[in-house]
Amino acid sequence: MKNTALTAVHEALGAKMVPFAGYNMPVQYEGVIAEHNNVREHVGVFDVSHMGEFWVRGPQALDLIQKVTSNDASKLVPGKVQYSCLPNDKGGIVDDLLVYCEDEQNFLLVVNASNIEKDWNWISSHNSFDCVMENDSDTISLLAIQGPKAVEALQSLTDINLAEMKYYTFEKGTFAGVDNVIVSATGYTGAGGFEIYFPNADAQKIWDAVFAAGADSNIKPIGLAARDTLRLEMGFCLYGNDIDDTTSPLEAGLGWITKFTKEFINSEALKAQKEEGVSKKLVGFELIDRGIPRHDYPIVDSEGNEVGRVTSGTMSPSTGKAIGLGYVPTGLSAADSEIGIQVRNKVLKAKVVKLPFYKG
Repeated sequence: MKNTALTAVHEALGAKMVPFAGYNMPVQYEGVIAEHNNVREHVGVFDVSHMGEFWVRGPQALDLIQKVTSNDASKLVPGKVQYSCLPNDKGGIVDDLLVYCEDEQNFLLVVNASNIEKDWNWISSHNSFDCVMENDSDTISLLAIQGPKAVEALQSLTDINLAEMKYYTFEKGTFAGVDNVIVSATGYTGAGGFEIYFPNADAQKIWDAVFAAGADSNIKPIGLAARDTLRLEMGFCLYGNDIDDTTSPLEAGLGWITKFTKEFINSEALKAQKEEGVSKKLVGFELIDRGIPRHDYPIVDSEGNEVGRVTSGTMSPSTGKAIGLGYVPTGLSAADSEIGIQVRNKVLKAKVVKLPFYKG
């Protein structure tokens, strides 16, 4: 089991620690609902140092990224970030990721912790270009500082004008006295805020500085459980639940990051799928009956036939509703379509709703 540079800090704070993607990670501190609400209303800090970071550098760095990712990375300019995915050659998804453009020959790929080795091997196997890859996953720490008070909490720590940073942009600068920190206006909560990348050696210093600077903003440490409820309220996909090696980006509602203005791995097959139309779609749903949908519960039609499975589900702290994601036949994917969620021997009534669940 790997530790992050801050594992001892979480343990000292009394966090409940769990194994996640090969790392010892804090799942909660004071409780999921309190932590979730603190991010929606104030500001919270997630240690997400388990995420993977790969540099792609060289004259043909963009060519490799264009080949292995579905989005059009040629649209990136220095300081911009792009959400994308790595299609496999069978119609599914190797992983979803962020692509950071430092300049035209230097890109940072941020991948899911559980897929670091798989992604590295996949991208490397397609690197026939004039570029080199570096895996910095074990040397970089990452804090996600999320919530409406993130600017207020962090501005005293940096000369970067945080309030003027647009969504999905980043800057490199001094942060809490540490040089060359990447400050990115990204996140996985829908609550606004930043993600901060820095060397492991500076983790304790930056953690302490962030909590000191944010003391008047009700800043709190937040665990993985609240990260999951926050992202689900926004309808954001979680790799391994809502998308995987068998789900197409088009089925998952990720057509907006699947650009056929270029050729990429399996683009011909995905283009044909787009033209023919998909047979199933990832949808959001709310329960009408009382209960909570959980991962892998069967989804049934009005006749009681199983037509899909719940991929993610929870009781939403922000809306007070039981919500979930799951794949259903296209004919049942329109808003207000009635479906059933089978919980043991009982079928609970549910309806398909437009995403996100939480409108803010």
